[in-house]
Amino acid sequence: MNIGILCASDAELKPFLPMMEGTETVQKAMLTFYTGKISGQDVTALYSGACKVNAALAAQILIDSFRCGAVINAGTAGAMDDRLKVFDTVVSTEAAYHDVGRDILTEFHPWLPSIWFAASKDMLQASKDVVGAGERVFWGRMVTGEAFINDEKRSVVKARFAPLSVDMETGAVAHVCYVNRIPFIAVRTITDSADRDSHGDFERNCARASQISADFVRRFLPAIGKTVI
Repeated sequence: MNIGILCASDAELKPFLPMMEGTETVQKAMLTFYTGKISGQDVTALYSGACKVNAALAAQILIDSFRCGAVINAGTAGAMDDRLKVFDTVVSTEAAYHDVGRDILTEFHPWLPSIWFAASKDMLQASKDVVGAGERVFWGRMVTGEAFINDEKRSVVKARFAPLSVDMETGAVAHVCYVNRIPFIAVRTITDSADRDSHGDFERNCARASQISADFVRRFLPAIGKTVI
């Protein structure tokens, strides 16, 4: 099985490329797809660009053109839960949009049963099986939207969704995988904490956080290829 690894930025994709063996590149829809193997597992990896449409486009191409049987959204995120520290890793149990009306998803085509898109149980278990002693990994909700969260918006999002983290792509990738019946999970490492004084931390922490996320994904990739159906 081929597994798709979808990152938002080139910085988030960068740690994966040295891990890949037999790498070839394919250009589609102004995107560069890298195919090869990581830890013996067939993968196709790329960065999509930020925001929901770019991520959704890339996810659909991974499924249609590269026949990916599972998709991992990897990279970085901002903390929403006060327990999280910079460089902690969050793994999605489910994802939703914080900037889309509930009825848009549930009252119109395709009449979804919920605003939440659940992660694959097999992929969740694979992620739990590789956690090392003392490693700070959290499992829970992620939310996605196309605006940076200010202090006022943060309290509203936390009250409505109770997420661990926020980003601009996870919900869209999860949505695409849901309608295609493709197993999905997101692994995001925190670049900025939930306190109001941390807004300038993203650029400073992105490279290290991206490496942590990529290393974690690499460790459970072989198990996904064996267990996810």
